[in-house]
Amino acid sequence: QVQLVESGGGLVQAGGSLRLSCVASGSIFSISAMGWYRQAPGKQRELVARISSTSRTTYLESVKCRFTISRDNAKNTVSLQMNGLKPEDTAVYYCNLERVPNDDWGQGTQVTVSS
Repeated sequence: QVQLVESGGGLVQAGGSLRLSCVASGSIFSISAMGWYRQAPGKQRELVARISSTSRTTYLESVKCRFTISRDNAKNTVSLQMNGLKPEDTAVYYCNLERVPNDDWGQGTQVTVSS
């Protein structure tokens, strides 16, 4: 089983920035697609950004041009740089590693954006 450990969440004012990081154990990191999901209270978990094993990226429409996902295979790390944060970005953010038959998930890190 792969373990994913997130860090970097916190409280920030609207317009501010945060950088989330996720370190993965195991040797399959470099061949796996990774993603960041978020879940706000009372809402379903949604995909925020995804990066393939070849570093192709996709983003939730509402975060395009504000968030950037990147990966460092040498360090088994995937990061999410979040700029121009808005109160509606407030949620628990989860790191995800795509794997068959079941994905692996981190424990989540809280991001709170005050207005």
